[in-house]
Amino acid sequence: MKKIILGGGCFWGVEKFFAIIPGVIETEVGYANGKTENPTYEEVCHNDTDFVEVCYITYDEKLVSLDVLLDKFWSIIDPTTINRQAGDVGTQYRSGIYYIDEVDLDIITKSKTEIQKQCKEPIVTEVKPLEKYYTAEEYHQDYLEKNPTGYCHIKFN
Repeated sequence: MKKIILGGGCFWGVEKFFAIIPGVIETEVGYANGKTENPTYEEVCHNDTDFVEVCYITYDEKLVSLDVLLDKFWSIIDPTTINRQAGDVGTQYRSGIYYIDEVDLDIITKSKTEIQKQCKEPIVTEVKPLEKYYTAEEYHQDYLEKNPTGYCHIKFN
C-alpha cells in the first residue's frame, strides 16, 4: 500500500472526499510538519505551531494511481491562496502535498506543473516531505460521517 498526505483546508471534508474514492484503503486526519510535539486541535488553531490540517491517505496503487489522487486533490482546492481554503483562514488551512516516498516527488512535481498551466496566479501549495505527523483527536476522525450536517467547503455532488 502507498501513502500520501494532503492538506486542503479543513481536514473533515478532505477526508470524506478521499474516503469514497475506489482504491483508497484508509483515511485519517491529523496534523503535519509543525514545530511542536503532539499538538492538540486547540493548539493548532490558536497557537503558532506551524502544523497544517491534513488527511493521511493509504491507497492501493493497483486500483488508483497517485496521478488520479492528485487530479482529484487539485479539483477541491484553490492552490493559489495562501493559508486559506474557502471560509477557513489560518496557517493550519494552507494547502500542501506531503510525501513519504521520494519516488512520488517526480509525479507530484509534474502534476503541480500541469495545474499551474491552468492558473493565472502562482500555485502556493506546499510540496514537502512529511517530517512530523500526529493523528488528530478521535472526534475529528470521520467527522462528516458522524455529523452529516457539519461544515464543509467541499461539494460532494
